[in-house]
Amino acid sequence: MTKRVAAIDCGTNSIRLLIADVHQKTGKTDDVVREMRIVRLGEGVDATGRLAPAALERTFAACLEYQDLIERHSGGTPIPLRFVATSATRDAENRREFVRGVKGILGVEPYVASGDEEARFSFAGATTELPHDRHQAPYLVIDIGGGSTEFVLGDGERGVIAARSVDMGSVRMYERHLKGSGIATEAQVKAARADIGKLIDRAAEAVPLDEARTLVGLAGTVTTLGAVALDLAEYDSSRVHLSHLSLGRIRDLTDQLLGMTAEQRKAVPAIHPGRADVIGAGALILLAIMERVASGLTVPEVVVSERDILDGIAASIA
Repeated sequence: MTKRVAAIDCGTNSIRLLIADVHQKTGKTDDVVREMRIVRLGEGVDATGRLAPAALERTFAACLEYQDLIERHSGGTPIPLRFVATSATRDAENRREFVRGVKGILGVEPYVASGDEEARFSFAGATTELPHDRHQAPYLVIDIGGGSTEFVLGDGERGVIAARSVDMGSVRMYERHLKGSGIATEAQVKAARADIGKLIDRAAEAVPLDEARTLVGLAGTVTTLGAVALDLAEYDSSRVHLSHLSLGRIRDLTDQLLGMTAEQRKAVPAIHPGRADVIGAGALILLAIMERVASGLTVPEVVVSERDILDGIAASIA
């Protein structure tokens, strides 16, 4: 038996919608609609502590689009909707303004998830379709967002063993260390790497990273790198999903992206223009995590997953 639901994940960089028919026994989702808009809700939050008016306007415009899609695919009967807001809204002083705006458009109040809750949603979504006969447990799921990264260690029997969310995302690292249209300098990369290393140490205080045997990566940074590695003329989720990136390939991609200007990155077909400025920072995060855990993995690679927090949210409704 399936149940049609709608899930919205609003992060620091993007807001995404999934309308899906969820199999209530297994939690697997059959997509009806899967949409993404780059709204950069968290623009400047790391420095100011507030959501900017322009960022709120962009986000509310996307909510209006999503409300129309939900109505069109409801079959005349209202479907359950869950709106989960993550890193940017956790950090913002004026998040009540955001909550009021979303509720006025969609009729539901955003649920501002804790970092640990975000991690559990991500793990549930990422591991539902993972071929367990080909990938050894425990699985370390990493969700690299715009403002934070979630580390979740678990397996099929026990579920989540340990989880930690840290304030280490592609937008946050870009704004702190790499902001500008030019090629990243050696000093900028060194500073970013030092910051990232400390934050991975913080994650390791709660999550035994060395126990991981399979690394699973999700969200825009990882899927974009997967698409670039496949040299896709346009983004194709069916080819990206469950593809693999070796440590060496991630290192090459990171060097390549940091050696390009933002305009050059925008010219790469598989990179969404809204990610072109921050993708180098995201790649640095993935590379640092890979370098930290590679020696313990069965194969030193990351499995790229298109199933993520959205799928976990949808399953939680059903």
